[in-house]
Amino acid sequence: MNIAIMGIGGVGGYFGGKLAKYCENKKDMKTVFIARGKHLEEILKNGLKVIADESTFVARPYKASSDPESCGLFDLIIFCVKSYDLEESAKLFKNCVNKNTVAITILNGVNNSQRLKAVLPDTRILDGCVYIGASIEKAGVVRQSGGSCQFYFGDESTSKEYLEIEQLLIDAGIKAEYRKDIKKVIWEKYMFVSPLASATSYCKKTFGEIMEDEQSKSILIGLLKEVENVSKYQKIFLPDDICKKSIDKVSLFPYETKSSLQMDFERKKKTELDIFTGYIINCAKEYGLSVPYHEKVYKVLSSI
Repeated sequence: MNIAIMGIGGVGGYFGGKLAKYCENKKDMKTVFIARGKHLEEILKNGLKVIADESTFVARPYKASSDPESCGLFDLIIFCVKSYDLEESAKLFKNCVNKNTVAITILNGVNNSQRLKAVLPDTRILDGCVYIGASIEKAGVVRQSGGSCQFYFGDESTSKEYLEIEQLLIDAGIKAEYRKDIKKVIWEKYMFVSPLASATSYCKKTFGEIMEDEQSKSILIGLLKEVENVSKYQKIFLPDDICKKSIDKVSLFPYETKSSLQMDFERKKKTELDIFTGYIINCAKEYGLSVPYHEKVYKVLSSI
């Protein structure tokens, strides 16, 4: 099996590192890292150092490159890039896939499989999402900084091959689970991540500050209810108390925690505003819904 990990940031580095470590001495399995810049240079020289809660190790992939076409045909591709890079990243694989190739997206957002299918129409696309905090500490080093490290993926089928991928991930030390209800799983994460990303970025407050300030908390609750309403129109039926569960979940994080969207704004980096706040606004227009909280937040943040 020829496996590609597209994007060796914190998330791709953690999961890809585990796969590469597992495949190191297996003749029938090869893990390829697709990376770039100094990070790629360091991986080529010394491998990828992964610092995780359970262990620290160095992963040496079969190959690391910025060019997927130089690596042959892939059986499995795991996309771990930022959402705004998905289409351009997928285009790099057009000559590296066939009808038997399986691609899994574990990006933020709820419509990634549709977007990926538009670029790689003959590839078998599976939705996915992960619960992990991880980042590049320096070139050649990634650090896990929290989260359950759970890896969910799937579709509505019961393909034996997909279950074999689940077992491969488990054998590599990854907490993987194949889910036929993956759409619901992704939306449950989105219900938590998207409103919180919008609220923390708009209010410029940490998780703890949002929770202790009634005005900020009311904005978060308003955003939550709007996302829940959109999910119903997409025929995604979440638990009746999903908003309360999402609010309760915020309290489990350290007071000083910031969302990745908020940190991207602070660092003046490109952001995923459009797959969070913007996506809900676009869906609301399609369904004729009112989403005043999202519109207010988007108007401010899109002008930064």
